[in-house]
Amino acid sequence: MPRTQRNDNFIDKTFTVLADTILKILPASQSAKEAFAYYRDGMSAQADGEYAEALANYEEALKLEEDDYDRSFILYNMGLIHASNGEHERALEHYHQALDLNPRMTQALNNIAVLYHHFGDQAQEAEKTEEADSWYDKAADYWQRAIRLAPNNYIEAQNWLKTTGRSKADVFF
Repeated sequence: MPRTQRNDNFIDKTFTVLADTILKILPASQSAKEAFAYYRDGMSAQADGEYAEALANYEEALKLEEDDYDRSFILYNMGLIHASNGEHERALEHYHQALDLNPRMTQALNNIAVLYHHFGDQAQEAEKTEEADSWYDKAADYWQRAIRLAPNNYIEAQNWLKTTGRSKADVFF
């Protein structure tokens, strides 16, 4: 049974009915409609912590979705799942693929920076200072890109950039 038929709460049922209505009205191909259904089921499964089910739905959505912008969000969500599971390299792959399709996706830029910062912390703990600095520099690059696109966001990253001397601008916003 599709996940959309299993939703128990009012909000999920309402969203499903509205989404299905919009899909019927919008002039979209059958493939695009099916892709959206898989994406919607993937988001629902992801919200419930059913990551394997979510990934399976996202994989199906990727096979059907033709729009690069929409594909970028599918890939981004897949990256979130892999990051949650501690699969950082796989998460990075998906975030980079999302950015290839949508270079203005600040969420992916931020999450890449967070992972690079994490790698820097790990290197620092292992007393590998040069390696840590390299990871921190990479994190700074991605945070600066995200902040340029969304200057009112990522305040903690902006503070980190300033306090570490990695900021290339005095004020981002």
